[in-house]
Amino acid sequence: MPEPTGTPRRVGLFGGTFDPPHVGHLVTAVNVRHALELDVVVMMVANVPWQKEGTRRITPAIDRLAMVEAAVDGVPGLEAGRHEIDQGGNSYTADTLVALGRDHPGAELFTIVGDDAAAGLHSWERSAEVVRLSHLVVVDRPGAPVELDGSVEWIRVEVPRLDVSSTDLRARFGDGRPLDYLVTDDTLAVIAERSSYGEALR
Repeated sequence: MPEPTGTPRRVGLFGGTFDPPHVGHLVTAVNVRHALELDVVVMMVANVPWQKEGTRRITPAIDRLAMVEAAVDGVPGLEAGRHEIDQGGNSYTADTLVALGRDHPGAELFTIVGDDAAAGLHSWERSAEVVRLSHLVVVDRPGAPVELDGSVEWIRVEVPRLDVSSTDLRARFGDGRPLDYLVTDDTLAVIAERSSYGEALR
């Protein structure tokens, strides 16, 4: 894929808590970018992931942003997004798409989601706006795809199945299990510097 030049015309929005960002996130972003010939995929860090709030301790947004910045450093066509942090309050995809549209006038926008999130599209805040403002990209893993709302025009992209989860990684930080190849070295350095997950990496 040629490197993008000038103003991006095809922009992917890949939002998440990224607590922490891991190789599964990067593999997804890189493969979707390649499959859809996107100029850039913005890994947008949620300020307040309201659907998870109250279920567990969430690492401060500015620390999660630093982890994502470290993870994408040097990866062509990937960048960390901080709009939702700068905006403050709860994070909604519809608002973020409006902001991306202002940042990239005239660009086609693509909202990248996992199959579980796609199946729950209508539980999203202002989901109709998300459908109107962007192409919806659902990430399929090998195996049986989930059933999606047939009234929405979905773009399916298959990516390798990596059984890596942020939940498991937080547990690994806590009990000292190996993290090699699951999180980039630069991300690990940020986590250690900020002691984001306790004493394990100090």
